Amino acid sequence: MTKEKFLKDTKILLDFIELYCKDKHEKGESENLDLSYRGKKLGQVSFCLCPKCKENFLYSYERLQECPHEEKPRCRHCKNTCYEREKYKNLAKIMRYSGVKTGLSKLKKIFK
Repeated sequence: MTKEKFLKDTKILLDFIELYCKDKHEKGESENLDLSYRGKKLGQVSFCLCPKCKENFLYSYERLQECPHEEKPRCRHCKNTCYEREKYKNLAKIMRYSGVKTGLSKLKKIFK
């Protein structure tokens, strides 16, 4: 996968987990993470997550870094699953919640 795709996927992942965490959990501490992909530094992201959501993000970030595909498929369509089953189910729940909420907020803006 290209570094641009990696950065985009990391940002989407973080945005969705932050939205879920903000709505469902206590506020966590603000932190920074140095992003790297295939040995190259790509910058830094800041995030504010509770400990559980931080663990989910870091686990998913590691999976994204280690994705062996040149063209990354959606994880649910991948034949070589790299997520532990429970962690995958949890992330799917987070992504579903945030995806719906993001879509609804876009619709709300259209009809204002």
